Amino acid sequence: MSEHDSDSSNPESPERREFLGKVTGVVAGTGIAAATWPFISSMNPSTDVLSKATTEADISDIAPGQVHTVEWQGKPVFILHRTDQQIDKMRQSEGGKDPTADQKRVLEPNWLVVVGICTHLGCVPNRVDDGWLCPCHGSVYDNSGRILRGPAPRNLHVPPYQFVGENRLLIGQADPQRQRCERVDPDAAGDTFCVATNPNGKEV
Repeated sequence: MSEHDSDSSNPESPERREFLGKVTGVVAGTGIAAATWPFISSMNPSTDVLSKATTEADISDIAPGQVHTVEWQGKPVFILHRTDQQIDKMRQSEGGKDPTADQKRVLEPNWLVVVGICTHLGCVPNRVDDGWLCPCHGSVYDNSGRILRGPAPRNLHVPPYQFVGENRLLIGQADPQRQRCERVDPDAAGDTFCVATNPNGKEV
């Protein structure tokens, strides 16, 4: 056996210590990756969560003037099939306490889609002829979901949504070419409101 072979097999030789250090590092790294993968994987949204992130609604049977309510992320969403008269009336004003043009709140004039939760204390408004009335403290919203009077500070929120067919809506996913969305409070997780935009991304 050569002197070099003898030195390499010696537990105290620099070459052997370097080799053992590399092997230990590889094994330790593999163990850490294996141990942390379940934690990392748990951070990804589950199939169940992803399925609840959006709601698809069939609007083919909603007659003009009628409202259909669907559930999205545990919240009621009102889908109003507006008549020509309702559209004309909504476009003649910008609402009340939280002025907004009707065109900014709809992707298609005859369809209004809003989260059915009063922006005061979270009650579900009841449908009335000219909009909605909150049964808790009397906030009144028009057929554009805009607050007219009462303690509610803001209009009913318009959720992210898009048309995915002639008679189907996908709620929870905005059409980036037609809608811009942001949080009501940018510094906190919470409700999102959206406004309609033109194809260039500017508000209509």
